[in-house]
Amino acid sequence: MKTSRPSTSRSFISAKVVATTLTTVSISSLLLAASISTHAAGLTELFSNNSSSAKSKFLPVDQAFGVLTSTKATAKGTQLAITFDITPGHYVYKDQLKLSFPKGIKATPFTYNQKPVSIDDPTFGRVPVFKQRTVVATTTLSTANGKGAKNAPLIIGWQGCATAGLCYPPEKVKTKINILASR
Repeated sequence: MKTSRPSTSRSFISAKVVATTLTTVSISSLLLAASISTHAAGLTELFSNNSSSAKSKFLPVDQAFGVLTSTKATAKGTQLAITFDITPGHYVYKDQLKLSFPKGIKATPFTYNQKPVSIDDPTFGRVPVFKQRTVVATTTLSTANGKGAKNAPLIIGWQGCATAGLCYPPEKVKTKINILASR
């Protein structure tokens, strides 16, 4: 049986092709990594607290908006109050405030301590928003069977924007709540 050996020149060419391919892949990887780093650095610059930069700055979402919750027992269940502390130059969408909770729990429609104002939003059209410094949204949570629930998971969804032109991604606040039995 005759065995054929690859020629030296063919092996050299194959090794050179592999080396060139690896170099190309490495350069592509480095360019992609540099691009991602530059993009991340750009986002860091955008939200930076460094006052020496002349670029327009936007506050991080947790500095632009404070969100606090409190509960109170009522004859109809548990009253949930969601307080938004809104930094001047920012607003919260009224229609983006939503609750998610397990099956068997229900909530009354929100009531507000402030009246919203309407704005022409480039994404949502004409919408009601809250620009006031403090806004409290209140609802009453109860169970369908009236028995109450302990440590019921609750997700509060909301979204806000800076009037200077940045809308923050929708936010979700996860918490647990005790819902008292209806009397």
